[in-house]
Amino acid sequence: MDGRIAVNEEHRYFTLESANRTLPLVRRIAEDICALYPTLRDRVEEFQRVSIDTATEEQLSELRSRIDEVARQINSCLAELDQIGCVFKGFEEGLIDFYTWHDGRPILLCWKVGEDEITHWHEVEAGYAGRQPVFPGMQTVDRQGV
Repeated sequence: MDGRIAVNEEHRYFTLESANRTLPLVRRIAEDICALYPTLRDRVEEFQRVSIDTATEEQLSELRSRIDEVARQINSCLAELDQIGCVFKGFEEGLIDFYTWHDGRPILLCWKVGEDEITHWHEVEAGYAGRQPVFPGMQTVDRQGV
């Protein structure tokens, strides 16, 4: 996996409150992804290492099947997050973004595995490096123009 995640052009928009309400389910899914990812990474590295040696086609086929199994599980989790409407952004930290509207523009509420609730946001183009704390009274809406 190259770390790129396909983003649906038609996003679901959340309020801060509605995004926080999804966290019990989102947290479980993101934790599953974070637990599965090291296995996928290790199996891919093993495949690369073994394929350089004189592995048999049978050994390579078995490794491919093991990689595919974990990739299917991760893809299933990613599909669940897509169904919820949030965007998975990072395998290492379990980053999840939720689209919202603030001051007439789309922004992203930003959460990662280990956080109790959504406490940060960033501009759509800024990414994780542009995270800023949610401020008291910050108004977010789930549709444009409100």
